[in-house]
Amino acid sequence: MNLASHPDLSSESDRSGALEDVLHWGPRFPLHHGGSIEPLRLGWRLAGRAGAPVVLALGGISAHRRVFDPQQARAGWWPELAGPAAALDSDRVRVLGVDYVGASGESSGPVAGGEFASISSYDQAEALRLLLDHLHIGALRAIVGASYGGMVALAFAERYPERVEQLLIISAAEHTHPMATAWRSVQRRIVRFALQLGRPAEGLELARALAMATYRSPQEFAERFAQPPRLEQGRFVFPVEEYLLSRGRDYAARYLPEAFLCLSESIDLHAVDARRIGVPTTAVAVLEDQLVPIADMRALAARLPRARLCEISSRYGHDAFLRESSALRPIFECLYGEPW
Repeated sequence: MNLASHPDLSSESDRSGALEDVLHWGPRFPLHHGGSIEPLRLGWRLAGRAGAPVVLALGGISAHRRVFDPQQARAGWWPELAGPAAALDSDRVRVLGVDYVGASGESSGPVAGGEFASISSYDQAEALRLLLDHLHIGALRAIVGASYGGMVALAFAERYPERVEQLLIISAAEHTHPMATAWRSVQRRIVRFALQLGRPAEGLELARALAMATYRSPQEFAERFAQPPRLEQGRFVFPVEEYLLSRGRDYAARYLPEAFLCLSESIDLHAVDARRIGVPTTAVAVLEDQLVPIADMRALAARLPRARLCEISSRYGHDAFLRESSALRPIFECLYGEPW
């Protein structure tokens, strides 16, 4: 595949040699739950060794097309796992990243104060198919999907098995657990209430703070935040409270509340039929994951026709895919040979 010869890839490479652009697809883009997007925009970035097999990397709802950036580590959402000589090795494969439809990036999504249609993991999969056609990529070497990205990967493989050789799924199941939906439902209510009050950023701060309490494990919080509270302006402030609200403020400064609502709902609408996914799949479960319980990952692996299950332990819980490079590196080796 000679990407440089494709007329749609005329955008200049950045300093790292990556190609980056926005796909504009003019016809009506129908959505799984009803409605449509006209026109569809999809931001994408392709980085790594030219001519190498392409691996699509998809993360949580706040992930974006810049998976890694060797010149500016904090610019990428997966600096611990992706890049030169990393577990997802850009010296051996070419890494494709996208801005999700419905998110805060360059893809089609809500605007401040506006409404946006409900987005399915199948809609993300269809947008990805259009992108592969646009880039003249017949089939991906793999999709590495974690959290929401794992849901999208499963939806893609169910719909388009001929377009991907294998899946590597981390902390994502056939459907969401009702307890996880319960937590996210409260988060969305907080944001909607804040929008009604004209204080959207504050609502997103609180919602994200609550979300952070579900991403990590009780073990980590016990180790990090067992110190006593301090008295400040007549009230007690707890160490874990400061941490959660700080993470919430950081998130609200760079993410649109309406986009959070869109993709948070998309997680809870997710449902695929694992029995129809024949693509070889490596599923990675985290024993301490509160959002995707180990039983759900075992059930997924049992229903997939061609699957193997790897179980790891991590104090980071659901966020293990962002932090556990040592545990995940040997698992990622499946990306560089023939599908097992």
